[in-house]
Amino acid sequence: MTTNRQRVFITGASSGLGAALARKYAEQGAVLGLVARRHEMLQELVAGLPHAADHQIYALNVNDHAALAQAATNFIAHAQGIDIVIANAGISRGTLTEYAEDLEVFEQVFATNVTATVATFSPFLPAMQAQAAAGHTNCRLVGIGSVAGIRGLPGAGAYSASKSAVISYCESLRVELKKSGIKVVTIAPGYIDTPMTQVNDYAMPFLMPVEKFAEVATATIAAGCSYRVIPWQMGVVAKVLRLLPNWAYDFLFANAPRKARKL
Repeated sequence: MTTNRQRVFITGASSGLGAALARKYAEQGAVLGLVARRHEMLQELVAGLPHAADHQIYALNVNDHAALAQAATNFIAHAQGIDIVIANAGISRGTLTEYAEDLEVFEQVFATNVTATVATFSPFLPAMQAQAAAGHTNCRLVGIGSVAGIRGLPGAGAYSASKSAVISYCESLRVELKKSGIKVVTIAPGYIDTPMTQVNDYAMPFLMPVEKFAEVATATIAAGCSYRVIPWQMGVVAKVLRLLPNWAYDFLFANAPRKARKL
């Protein structure tokens, strides 16, 4: 395997943001390692990509940390190194604390959205550190947060809290790795047209096509930006939300639309 092509590992790659990122990187000539639970969807995705035979697929649950680490080791050997790791796998569930059965949902959301992000990055760090020490300057760890992680949304306590945790975790990691030459990029999507948002039965401002998201996201990753909200309009909204005093935020969002609980 030639090493003059980007080597990109993406979790949650079978649909939505992950599949769009895979298609965009494949167009750019990258060698891909793609992770998702659904083997058939991964096969279908790869079959339509340029240089299909060069890509590796790993049908696994990101909460199986041993399997995830084995996939990382396999891909590093296959691609002779690693340039970009995108911890994209995530789930969204409506939750209400008053229901005891939602505690299990909280745990599932945090395991998939937060702990699996750490488990995705960890097995790649030794290889990235060795490459950086040898003068390689393009290593990126990419965490996918969300505008929903800026302030807590009613009915989405698990999702908002988990994405806030991803943003804070990536910031901690970014500072830890600053002297190593490895860049940590946090991307916070707003409303992107994917299967995750298509089930929402409320208005979604500044809804962005997933292909446009992938175009902006890959450019953001290449530039090594520390943090970016996509689309930019939602970045403005996020800044305003950060500045609102609690009484104003509570008044505006107490009756906001809520994601339905999964019964």
